Amino acid sequence: MFERKRIVSASLASLILAGVVVAGLGTSSPEKPASSPAPAAKPDGNAPAAEVKPVPGVVAKIGDYEITQDDLVRRFLVEIRPRSEEYTGPWKPVSPEAVLLTLVAEKAMMMEGRKNGALDDPILLAFIERQKRQRLGAQVVTDHIRRNLTVTDAEIDQMMKEMMKDRPNITREQASMLVQRAKGMPMLEQFYKQLLAKFHYKPMTENFAKASEIHDRLLLYPAKPRNESWILNSQVRDDVTKEEKALVLGTYDGGQIALKDWLETLCEIVPPGRPKDLNTPEGVERLLDRTLRAAMFVAEAKARGYDKEPQYLREIRDLEDEQILYKVQADKTKDLPEPNEAEVSAYFEKNKEWFANGPLVKADQIWCQDLATARKAKEELDGGKDFRLVKEAYSLEKNVQAYDTYRGGEGPFWDDLWKAEPNQVVGPVKGFYGEGIVWRVVKVLAKTPAKERPFAEVRDGAKWTVLSERRRALLDSYGKELRDKYKHELYADRIQGLDPLDAALYPPRRR
Repeated sequence: MFERKRIVSASLASLILAGVVVAGLGTSSPEKPASSPAPAAKPDGNAPAAEVKPVPGVVAKIGDYEITQDDLVRRFLVEIRPRSEEYTGPWKPVSPEAVLLTLVAEKAMMMEGRKNGALDDPILLAFIERQKRQRLGAQVVTDHIRRNLTVTDAEIDQMMKEMMKDRPNITREQASMLVQRAKGMPMLEQFYKQLLAKFHYKPMTENFAKASEIHDRLLLYPAKPRNESWILNSQVRDDVTKEEKALVLGTYDGGQIALKDWLETLCEIVPPGRPKDLNTPEGVERLLDRTLRAAMFVAEAKARGYDKEPQYLREIRDLEDEQILYKVQADKTKDLPEPNEAEVSAYFEKNKEWFANGPLVKADQIWCQDLATARKAKEELDGGKDFRLVKEAYSLEKNVQAYDTYRGGEGPFWDDLWKAEPNQVVGPVKGFYGEGIVWRVVKVLAKTPAKERPFAEVRDGAKWTVLSERRRALLDSYGKELRDKYKHELYADRIQGLDPLDAALYPPRRR
């Protein structure tokens, strides 16, 4: 009888990767790209661009960056959401033009950062290199598992049978993942051994004792006093000589594992889980295996040309840009003076309502796919149909119970709810849903008025709010300065009529 096979899922590939090689590849999560610039950058970021006709969908250009309407829409959500859950003043309308200028300013900051050598910062550079290794290694692991691992229905049935006693509610999908992991781990181990042979790995055992001595020096005799009882990243950067960092612990075709790599692997392990035998050559070798796994997968990725693929290069460029932007903004605002007590107190007195407890609205909501669905739901409610039944029929979130919502979370949509009376059904009205805006119908169950709090209770929050406003004002001014410095083009006709609060811009996705 023919037995159907199932190809391994991408999520399982990630699971196996996390279990086997994450320590060597780096534990930082991939950053979300801030934009989609072209892969290559001019060294100074300020060379004049050739005259070209505007590309459809592109709403601005600066240097070799193109900002698309999709970029603008994604940024709308960042700007229209309230910036603080606790201290929120009146919502201020956001214009597409202002958001576009902010995006252009940020690109200019990226260009300025590259020009001024932001990527030479050792902390930022180390982070970027970890991300490169992680992404290349992950691609090799994922590709290998997808090509070679299959799971049969019989194997899933057997797993469900074995797990039924401890997990009586196990699903076939969960059982499939368990089978895939059980088969995938040894498969990946075999693949790793094949790569060791392919790239002719050779351990430099004669240097293991020296590595353990350097480890003990950092652990037991730090050059600078520290509160922690473990080795810090800063020690690896500052307290290990250039020659020590270059100490070779292993070689392979096209590369080598140095003490610096080994120490970085150690620092990626949460201190309680770090090996206790690193004062011995044997302990050094066991930890070296974690570093080596990552190196082998990266070597294979480069042998396959993954590091030259346009998508990978774009992702790394985006990652660099995002980190450069953070660094430029942090450097620009690091010396911003903190407000004194008198300034914070005056700010509080002027804006007491911002720091009050509440107001709150307890609401039961029907989140709808579109405006037509919201209208139909409201029509049935107006006709006397039970709210629970209408919610079951139309809502994107059928099982979420009524909960308190607040001005800070609702932003521009707060007034729609606050003006309603208890037990009144309002809608269709808009609301933030996941990463977008959708239409909804809301039953207001109760309202709790705001209650002012004394300054002593909110002093820190008021201080943070003042500092945040000053920081934003400084960055806005700096952004304008850089927009004037770098040549850019805005295509205003392409953003005419765009409404940041238009729910149609944000297709609903389940939370």
